[in-house]
Order: sequence, then C-alpha cells, then structure tokens
Amino acid sequence: MSIVGALLRPVSPALKDAQDKVTVVGVGAVGMACAFSILAEILRQQGISSEVILVDMMGDKVKGEVMDLQHGSMFLKNPKIDGSSDFSVTAGSKICVVTAGVRQKEGESRLDLVQRNTDVLKSIIPNLVKHSPQTILIIVSNPCDILTYVAWKLSGLPQHKVFGSGTNLDSSRFRFLMSQKLGVSASSTHGFIIGEHGDSSVPVWSSVNVAGVYLKDLNPDMGLDSDKENWKQVHKDVVAAAYDIIKLKGYTSWGIGLSVASIVQTILRNSQNVHCLSVCIKGLHDLDFEVFLSLPAVLGSEGITNIVVQKLSPSERCSLKFSAAMMSEVQAGIQM
Repeated sequence: MSIVGALLRPVSPALKDAQDKVTVVGVGAVGMACAFSILAEILRQQGISSEVILVDMMGDKVKGEVMDLQHGSMFLKNPKIDGSSDFSVTAGSKICVVTAGVRQKEGESRLDLVQRNTDVLKSIIPNLVKHSPQTILIIVSNPCDILTYVAWKLSGLPQHKVFGSGTNLDSSRFRFLMSQKLGVSASSTHGFIIGEHGDSSVPVWSSVNVAGVYLKDLNPDMGLDSDKENWKQVHKDVVAAAYDIIKLKGYTSWGIGLSVASIVQTILRNSQNVHCLSVCIKGLHDLDFEVFLSLPAVLGSEGITNIVVQKLSPSERCSLKFSAAMMSEVQAGIQM
C-alpha cells in the first residue's frame, strides 16, 4: 500500500473544483501583481477565490511563477495555484483577467498601443470564451477602454460580462492625492475620475465630498483655472502618475494589481460595490457613441448590474463627450 493509501482514508466523495476560479492572462509585472493581490485577499478573508490560474505564451515563465507562488501557498490558506501556456487549464473560470500585451514605453501614450495589443487579444479572447463560455472578462491591458471594446466584439459575451479596469485606479489615485491635500484619509475622501483611462479622463469635481460636504460648495472655483487653491493640479498629477512611475521604475504594477483584486473580490462576494469601470456608454449622458469609457458601475456575481448616472456639470458632460468622440475616432482605424 502506498503512503497516501496508508495515511488517508476517504470518507466522502472528492470535493468539486472551486467555483470561484480566477484566471489571469499574462505573467508580466501587471499580471503577477494582480495574481498576488488576489491571493493576498484569500489570506485576508474567506470567500475570495481559492483557485488562481496563470496563462502566458512563455511556458517556462508561467511554470516558474506558479512554482514560486505554490511554495508559499501554506501561508495563503492553501489556494489551488496552477498555470500553463495551454488555455485548456482555464476551463470553468468564473473570471478571466486579461493583462497580456505590449508594455507601454516611457513617453508613449496608451492609445499608441492600440493595434499591437488588439492583435494580441485576437489570440486570447476566443480561447478564453471557448473554455469558459459563462466567464466574466476584465480587461486590464492598455489602452484599456478600446481593448475592452475589442474584447467585447471578439467574445460574443453580453456587455454586463465584459468590462475594463478603467479608471478604478485613477479614482483611487484621485482620492489619495486629495486626501493628502485635505489631511483626511483616502477612504473618507469621495470622488470619481470618469471617461478615458488616459489623458482625456474627466475629474467629477461637482461630486467631490468629505462626509457629505461637497467641496464645490466651499470653493465654487474648485478645478478651474481661476481656483486659487489650484485643485486642478490634483487631476494633472493623476494623469501624469503612470508616466511618472514608468519613468522611475519602468512599469506600473502594484496599484493596478490591488485595484483588480478589489474588483474581483466584489464579484466573488456579490457585494454590489460601486467601481469606476470601462463600460459601453452608448445611451448614457446623451452620448450616442458605441465606445467603452469609465462610469461608476455596480458589480455583482454576474458582472455589472447597474450604471450610476451621475449629475454632471455642463463642462464635465462636454469633457466626457470629447473623450467619447476621441475613442470613436481611434476605434474606426482598428483592424479587427
């Protein structure tokens, strides 16, 4: 008799595979930050994915990353961690997080990456949906908004199951930078960045508040050129953040990893939290463009359940329309 046979006596049928299986496509800096942050949520609380799968065309890199994580699984409540260059390993995934793509270079805008990363998605999305036809797709690869549109078209999935990480991180940066200026914690400082996850993003100054006190009521010039407190610089710093980090360390990773883990947690726990995500904006805010831009969205176990329609100022509405028009123009040149 083998050691296993001598040591273990079965008393019930084998457990089924985890229902909360999460696949992360791409094991670069962003993909691994996402995977690690999701696994860290397992350590922090129960109810988060107990099965994480890594996929990348670089088989040896995947194998090495999987082994490295597996060796620490005892400290993470023993999740199942696996990976491969073969998409069959992703079968039955509740969520697929796509981070694969060409990395943004110093000084390069996210929009410059469009066609190169569109071509990457052509080999990824159909394979994911083939093995997990009911999956929820979260697109992290840049340019996030346009690639979310591409993924939606390639997948054939309904809109509520395909969305981008969008300005969830931008909004976090916004709240952090405002909190530093106010001397109040980021979690108690409320505000959203909507629109493009990029240079044309829109800060919603009209809704920024602390404990229900709207800062626009205290400073009507907030966010304007005439503002003596120069709050507009906060948004400029949000837009510059990724460029600054890339210049300093070569890539961004931890912020987006933590942002994605928060989104994944909301889905798996069906907690109906609001995240600023890249969604199809056609028909919202009087916009008729079939493009994906970030708006506050309610997330549940089946994906997006509702879009929060904010009361925007005329200037904010105009800026969002400009962002949408620019996305539409870039999309028109994509070779699908």
